Amino acid sequence: MGSDSWASAVSRVAVLTGAGISTDSGVPDFRGPDGIWTRDPEAEKLATFRHYVSDPALRRRSWQNRLAHPAWTARPNAAHLALVRLANGGVDTRVITQNIDGLHQRAGTPPDRVMELHGTMYGVVCVSCGDRTEMAAALERVRAGEEDPACARCGGILKSATVMFGQSLDPAVFERAAAAAQSCDLFLAVGSTLTVEPAASLCLLAFRSGARLVIVNRDPTPYDRLAADTIRVPIGEAIPALVDTLLTAQ
Repeated sequence: MGSDSWASAVSRVAVLTGAGISTDSGVPDFRGPDGIWTRDPEAEKLATFRHYVSDPALRRRSWQNRLAHPAWTARPNAAHLALVRLANGGVDTRVITQNIDGLHQRAGTPPDRVMELHGTMYGVVCVSCGDRTEMAAALERVRAGEEDPACARCGGILKSATVMFGQSLDPAVFERAAAAAQSCDLFLAVGSTLTVEPAASLCLLAFRSGARLVIVNRDPTPYDRLAADTIRVPIGEAIPALVDTLLTAQ
């Protein structure tokens, strides 16, 4: 960790979190050395909308993968909990996450302070009529023998309430995220490769709005040159230490 001058006079923090913040909870990332797509390039098709809707065999594989997803049993780790401590310490903290695992909310960050850019794995949506239901109910149907459960309302294809490749982000959610980036004193980018747009562009938006940018990630990112500090320490160590620094500077 470099100079901590970025920690002074901070009252509003926006935190962009990527897959790297959840790996300590046992949820694998996608592009890392042991990432889902690194180990199985075909798996990326499971997250691509046009493949999903056109290929029944792929959907059946997707439902089996959902049943076994490690996030169902994952617990918030030290980094998730540290961000809750920051918010409880009097710093206005908004969490913008690329993750779908709900671990920020389970750690104690109020749901209205979490913006889920890529949706949530806890919901299901019909691609035809838009009906939204609980993932738990759909998974019960899969366990009971339905390999590719259809929408109970219209018979359409069901998918998790997440943003797949080829789908647009929810404009209202991104608008809230952009507002948080523009109004913060400090923008933390944690565990994200910062290569997926438009999420990564929030770093630039915050920087241009006058915020200090701190990046916590194992590998270099395209936004490192704008950062007041780049931290390569493991996230589970870095975020609690960073929160201590911010709270001490209050």
